[in-house]
Amino acid sequence: MTKTVIWITGASSGIGAATAKKFSKEGYSVILSSRKEDELNQVKEACAHPENCAVLPLDLAQTDTLSDKVKQAISLFGHIDIMFHNGGISQRSLAIETQLEVDRKIMEVNFFGTIALTKALLPHFKSRKSGQFGITSSLVGIIGSPYRSTYAASKHALHGYFDSLRAEHHEDNIHVTMICPGFIKTNVSVNAVTADGKSLNEMDDAQANGMSAEECANQIFKSLKKKKEEIYIGGKEVMAIYLKRFVPGIFSKILVKAKVR
Repeated sequence: MTKTVIWITGASSGIGAATAKKFSKEGYSVILSSRKEDELNQVKEACAHPENCAVLPLDLAQTDTLSDKVKQAISLFGHIDIMFHNGGISQRSLAIETQLEVDRKIMEVNFFGTIALTKALLPHFKSRKSGQFGITSSLVGIIGSPYRSTYAASKHALHGYFDSLRAEHHEDNIHVTMICPGFIKTNVSVNAVTADGKSLNEMDDAQANGMSAEECANQIFKSLKKKKEEIYIGGKEVMAIYLKRFVPGIFSKILVKAKVR
């Protein structure tokens, strides 16, 4: 029996690594991608069934290489069923202080890299009349918050793009699941870029006290399996979505006072 194949970017750590392990445990074939080949191999060996996992290094910033990466990915197991776009970079800097080249870098990786990979894979899904995109957005892909201006913009852009793509390819049986985590205990803030492009190199308190990557992965697994359109993952911070939607003025006052970083 042919196994269901999931391809995960950003699979070398955090949510991506935890999700790879979860899908492997559930019997899926898993393709693991990121820039860090050594770490990808470590994740592969930590999976329940490493014999059904493959490592395919890639850099989302190198968009001209991604068509070839799609061909390589398809050749590994013969097809792809789920593309989990999880690769990306975060930000911790004020908009007024952030250099434009840093803004461009965030958009290049988070948006254009993801879109380039999607465009290259879409014909495969369309020809099979089957496929699913899971996209790691963020709660700030809906609400925005201080110190994350361009990061939030890149995630907002993904929502607009993939909501449109979902409608365009409904008849092709291609599904889209937008995944919006809040505070998850990973190194996302450690690796976040600052105003001059350097890494923050410290973990936010909210991140340190957040949901485990493993629990987040469990919820991602369930949402992808049920082909949900959009899910919110986290603790009480998820309430921000509803405050923004129903009482935006009150939410703005809370956001200013909270000074979340």
